Amino acid sequence: MKARLAASAALALGLAVGASGCSMITYQATTAKYDPSDGVSAGLGDLDLRNILVVSEDGEDGTLVMTVVNRGERSATLGVQFGDGGDIVEVPVPAGQTLVLGSAVEEPVVLEGIDAEVGGLIPMYFQYGDAEGVEKLVPVLDARLPEYADLAP
Repeated sequence: MKARLAASAALALGLAVGASGCSMITYQATTAKYDPSDGVSAGLGDLDLRNILVVSEDGEDGTLVMTVVNRGERSATLGVQFGDGGDIVEVPVPAGQTLVLGSAVEEPVVLEGIDAEVGGLIPMYFQYGDAEGVEKLVPVLDARLPEYADLAP
């Protein structure tokens, strides 16, 4: 009787370890960083750039949409350059503030002459102060989605 009880306990322990042991070595998708929206994100020193995208109807001019979080104690001026050697647009970001470009509160930042295909990607370079700049491939969307309907230039 004791041997049967010991065998049952060993079998139960073996099944429990075997069934739950996979989670110890399996890749956990929830630990991977990803962009949960239509745009892309980047970190740039004290600035966090989130959900960066461009809304355009014709691919010639577009509205820059993104959220910039300044975690620093000093104001910063974010430089944004689009395309291959395009114009540099400067966006002032107050210290400790969050700036939402493309919202009803902020003045829209219109990028002229982007020459990008709607539905494609445009290279954009972001830089401020002495921080090392970063280049991202930013999606160019049109205004068909309701949340972007009022954003096209």
